[in-house]
Amino acid sequence: MKLGVLTGGGDCPGLNAVLRALVRRGVLELGYEFVGILNGYEGLILPELTMPLGLNEVRGILPKGGTILGTSNKANPFAYPVREGGKLVNKDMSEVVLKRIKALKLDGLVCIGGDGTLTMAHQLSERGVNVVGCPKTIDNDLSGTDQTFGFDAAVNVVAEAIDRLHTTAEAHQRVMVVEIMGRNAGFLTLDGGLAGGADFILIPEAPYSVEVMVARLQELYETKKKFAIVAISEGAFPAGGAQAVAQGADEIPGRGVVRLGGSGKVLADLLAPHLEAEIRVTVLGHLQRGGSPSPSDRVLATMYGSMVLDLVRDGKWDHMVCLRDGKLGFTTLSESRKERHVDLNGDKVRLAKSIGISFGV
Repeated sequence: MKLGVLTGGGDCPGLNAVLRALVRRGVLELGYEFVGILNGYEGLILPELTMPLGLNEVRGILPKGGTILGTSNKANPFAYPVREGGKLVNKDMSEVVLKRIKALKLDGLVCIGGDGTLTMAHQLSERGVNVVGCPKTIDNDLSGTDQTFGFDAAVNVVAEAIDRLHTTAEAHQRVMVVEIMGRNAGFLTLDGGLAGGADFILIPEAPYSVEVMVARLQELYETKKKFAIVAISEGAFPAGGAQAVAQGADEIPGRGVVRLGGSGKVLADLLAPHLEAEIRVTVLGHLQRGGSPSPSDRVLATMYGSMVLDLVRDGKWDHMVCLRDGKLGFTTLSESRKERHVDLNGDKVRLAKSIGISFGV
């Protein structure tokens, strides 16, 4: 069995841990051979973008962030940006991918990524490619699994950032707004805000009211606590308003989705006319993606990387590994295309409200 392996979409801690587990079990127990596909699906479109992937290549990579294979969130083989007549146009390069897989003599493809990467994997499966998937995203928004690796490490970054901002917020009696990744799902902001002790947690699932926030902030400043921490998702927006967009989908060739950003500044501008307190915005950005995986993410990534070979061994193509109710399992790749959202009636939101955290509604 000869398998191609790629990591697609945004990087996150734990990708190398998956590669290590995949290769070690594949070589030591199953006798498989692996080819590393570089820069996501781009390695199946452009020539000479592969590397050997054996025991030597994965030695010592368990604690390393990023991915030794490189990645891309713009290399969609069904809408790949190609320059024609001085302009970038999206072209269907799936036929090139099929020929490349055949030329590499691959028996199957292991695709490690989030909703975009796994959607493309499912599309390749529909074209006859043997594909299995491994879910990855710091956003934790894939409906096919209860948790993705990379999420825990990102939550740690958010919590530490809020911890640090607490001291300067208190010293200057400021309102500190912390903008957090997560796109259309608020899991990262919810868990990071809870862990960091934020006063407000604003998520896309619950459009916030400026009036409600102003009233709550005034209450806080009338007490001995004369500062506040607001954890806001990049996808959060005011009731009746819209998400803050940094770049439109048509501005990023090959990406096909908008790039969110600026929700923190939008909130600060809305609050400023109503408050005497100084408001400062901190955008955590790609700090949330970088660094070593947490121990929890190392374990989950190792389990996923090893488990994905059960799918290969059993011929369960067009499936991905998942975690459901604390147990490893598998589900179809088509299931990964459904976006998961925070349950506003769930225990975390309910209990957060019970201890005085406001969701701005």
